[in-house]
Amino acid sequence: MTDEIIKVPDIGSDGAEVIEVCVGAGDQVEAEDSLIVLESDKATMEVPAPRNGRIVEVLLKVGDKVSEGDDLLKMAAEGGAVAAEAPEAPAPVAETPAAAPAPEAVPAAPAASVIKEVRVPDIGSDNVPVIEVSVKPGDEISEEDPLVTLESDKATMEVPSPFSGVVTEVKVKEGDTLSQGDLVVMMEVAGAAPVAQPAVPSQAPVVEKPAASQPAASAAAPTQPAAESNRELEQANKSIHAGPAVRKIAREFGVDLSLVRGSGPRSRILKEDVQNYVKAKLSEPKSAQVSGGLGIPQMPAVDFSKWGEVEEKELTRLRQVAAKNFQRSWLNVPHVTQFDESDITELEDFRKSQKAAAQARGSKLTPLPFMLKACAYALKEMPQFCASLSPEVDRIIYKKYVNIGVAVDTPDGLLVPVIKDVDKKGLWELADECVALAEKARNKQLKPDEMQGGCFTISSLGSVGGTAFTPIVNAPEVAILGISKAEIKPKWNGTEFAPRLMLPLSLSYDHRAINGAEAARFTALLGQLLSDIRNILL
Repeated sequence: MTDEIIKVPDIGSDGAEVIEVCVGAGDQVEAEDSLIVLESDKATMEVPAPRNGRIVEVLLKVGDKVSEGDDLLKMAAEGGAVAAEAPEAPAPVAETPAAAPAPEAVPAAPAASVIKEVRVPDIGSDNVPVIEVSVKPGDEISEEDPLVTLESDKATMEVPSPFSGVVTEVKVKEGDTLSQGDLVVMMEVAGAAPVAQPAVPSQAPVVEKPAASQPAASAAAPTQPAAESNRELEQANKSIHAGPAVRKIAREFGVDLSLVRGSGPRSRILKEDVQNYVKAKLSEPKSAQVSGGLGIPQMPAVDFSKWGEVEEKELTRLRQVAAKNFQRSWLNVPHVTQFDESDITELEDFRKSQKAAAQARGSKLTPLPFMLKACAYALKEMPQFCASLSPEVDRIIYKKYVNIGVAVDTPDGLLVPVIKDVDKKGLWELADECVALAEKARNKQLKPDEMQGGCFTISSLGSVGGTAFTPIVNAPEVAILGISKAEIKPKWNGTEFAPRLMLPLSLSYDHRAINGAEAARFTALLGQLLSDIRNILL
């Protein structure tokens, strides 16, 4: 048995950091088993074993910086076979692989350029339609030049080129839907190392992108050809953190890896996770397998045209997504709503007195910045409202930051931009940010980051009307504050009834994380803060 040095293959970048070592001395590994996990500035990728063998010594550790050709580990060959100096290892599989391992290669003549793939980066959502293709084959482009323009239900965004070069092939067209990791274009990039030419075709199945209307299958239908089933599964599993060997097992069992919970480091899916998932599915009673969404029956289809003229319009993408989110939150969160009132007479007098100052600044001081400051103060005082439950509902996660979402009504549906670090900003800064984010929401210009990271949400219907309502908790948050239209009411001051401007408050909360007494204390504290905004300074 002869020891062989296994080296780092081409990782598609100048260098990467070792973030996980998956094997140790003495381990027996099979071809395609993960050896180490690397992280570059572009992707996280796994380096698979080129063949079967036993690990003699690991030559790298977590935190090391590596490049192509660096020594990785010593492996003892089975049966005394001696491998070639340059092992025919497949390229490391990134978290978002879209192709089978690279074919066996033979040296090519030195070249001044290399063909590289450009894939969709993290865009904050999946299946986003392409509304414009900005390049064509033969175009010479620079780094950061736009390649395609995508329009999600939240915003319009461009996918920039990560490097300069010449477009050799465009892989998408208008109307296609893309997700993170999908192939956009092939580019010829100058100044790269010589390219190896394939000697024989790969024996692994070719992964092809299925039609946009074709759903990703979680198990192959008995009547489908095996190759087509494998392609669909690979497309469905491409963004999952799992190694090549795990993906192979998933294809064999017909498992959608997005349904498997990983038990490895950084939630990486292991072989045992796939096997346990298959065992659990096989042991499920048939009734559990055929029932849909928590066993709730679907609404029957009704032909309303039997009773008169009807008109059918398709919901916008935004409303479709919102509908699913509302239903998911309503079914998973045990909602309770606490109703209260706050006397904002003095607050309104002060706000109106600042009208001239607001005009001089070019700002608009609405009641919302005051609500934000009061909520931020209350969230600091009662941190159980600035928290989230773990998916297993066995832990509560307290957030040390105060980011508050503000529901904005747009022509296409409801959007919730998030104002970051509300507790650290003044009223004027909050006023300007509220106006700017609301305008971006109505023009569908919000970036994904501007709609993420919320701890608490405010939904205000004060400009529309109503006396109270039950807002749906924006899970995984645990509470949402609804604000209705303020109204002048007679209030007893100890000697007589006096007209006071009363603001209705509707606090919906997750009863698993918050009890009724805490909710009552929260709205009482809000009422105290809003009745005299100077309380925030205490």
